[in-house]
Amino acid sequence: MPKFMNKDKIGMENELRSEYDLSKLRVRRVGPGRKTFGGVNIRLEPDVAEMFPDSEAVNEALRFLIRITKENVVSEK
Repeated sequence: MPKFMNKDKIGMENELRSEYDLSKLRVRRVGPGRKTFGGVNIRLEPDVAEMFPDSEAVNEALRFLIRITKENVVSEK
């Protein structure tokens, strides 16, 4: 058995610094109802989401679409 597993609960509590206040810790919710921190969540339909491996790929595709749209608007004038 590893050394750290032999410690009792009191021993673990005594190792924390006094400035740490664990009573204010909260468990973050998982799923669409969770709070966001500085970002916008957009939910993609499953058929669209399967085309992109990650959020960076989605952003890259949208930036490309924005650039093409802007170029078409400028050339039509």
